[in-house]
Amino acid sequence: MTVPVVVFLDRATIPTQIKLATLSFEHQWIEYDYTTPDEVFERLENADIVIVNKVVLNADVLAKLPNLRLIAVSATGYNNIDTEFCQRAGIAVTNVQGYATQSVPEHVIAMLFTLRRNLVGYHQDIAAGEWQRNKQFCFFTHSIGDIAGTTLGIIGSGALGQATAALAKALGMKVLFAERKSSSQKGMMDCREGYLPFELVLQLSDAITLHCPLNDQTENLISAAELKKMKSNAILINAGRGGLVDEQALVDALKSGLIAGAGVDVFTKEPADEDNPLLANMDMPNLLLTPHVAWGSDSSIQKLADILMDNIAAFECGEQQNRVV
Repeated sequence: MTVPVVVFLDRATIPTQIKLATLSFEHQWIEYDYTTPDEVFERLENADIVIVNKVVLNADVLAKLPNLRLIAVSATGYNNIDTEFCQRAGIAVTNVQGYATQSVPEHVIAMLFTLRRNLVGYHQDIAAGEWQRNKQFCFFTHSIGDIAGTTLGIIGSGALGQATAALAKALGMKVLFAERKSSSQKGMMDCREGYLPFELVLQLSDAITLHCPLNDQTENLISAAELKKMKSNAILINAGRGGLVDEQALVDALKSGLIAGAGVDVFTKEPADEDNPLLANMDMPNLLLTPHVAWGSDSSIQKLADILMDNIAAFECGEQQNRVV
């Protein structure tokens, strides 16, 4: 009997300090730190199971891999996989969910504290010698706000949105959940219980955090028109998906004072390059950028790795676990 060949195409997406559990069935394990599009077919030619994070597996490649039985995605999003082809070809696809319900909310709240209290601005002032020149034991060049008693609007009410809400409430914030934008056009009558119209949440909130998926309905969900509806003291946090926010419109809103600040962990193209308007303006004290790491506490990544390997073991035992196809 031929042992299954398991290939991890982008092992470097999981930090080296995170341990992958040993699969309980006999197999051949092959891993690569990174894989370019030109290398995919050669590396998967004999694979029965592939582990992938961001490498694209389209129909053209998948059609050439008759041995492939399982694509185990080491993330929640799987838009890099042609799932329609997998459905037709009988290739199973699994993903990992629920691993970052501590890490992402803490990152969101950390960004909110940093921006509301203007920590970046004060850090930059000290670096520029402003405090030293001022000769006061303390000095106030930026406003400092509390988050207790303010209102957090949450767009996306899945596990991450709910976990962020729980943390915000524990800090004394009022939480509003926004109805889907497409369902909010007629006002309160079309809202589910516990939700307010999308535009009303924008108008009432002191901070907005995004936790919804990226699709045709949510691309540029927050653009110039939406930013104009927000409070001038509002903060926008995006730890969801880069395409949810029009990046140039966000920069324009920060520069013109339409909103007070923004924390961004995700970008339309990753890694973001010098053409990205956010990177071109990252010296603004009211703009806080992190490189798609909100999900990435060690405990969360270890949980992801454990679920990933368990998905593969379950598949090999004939069980359907975390299947998306």
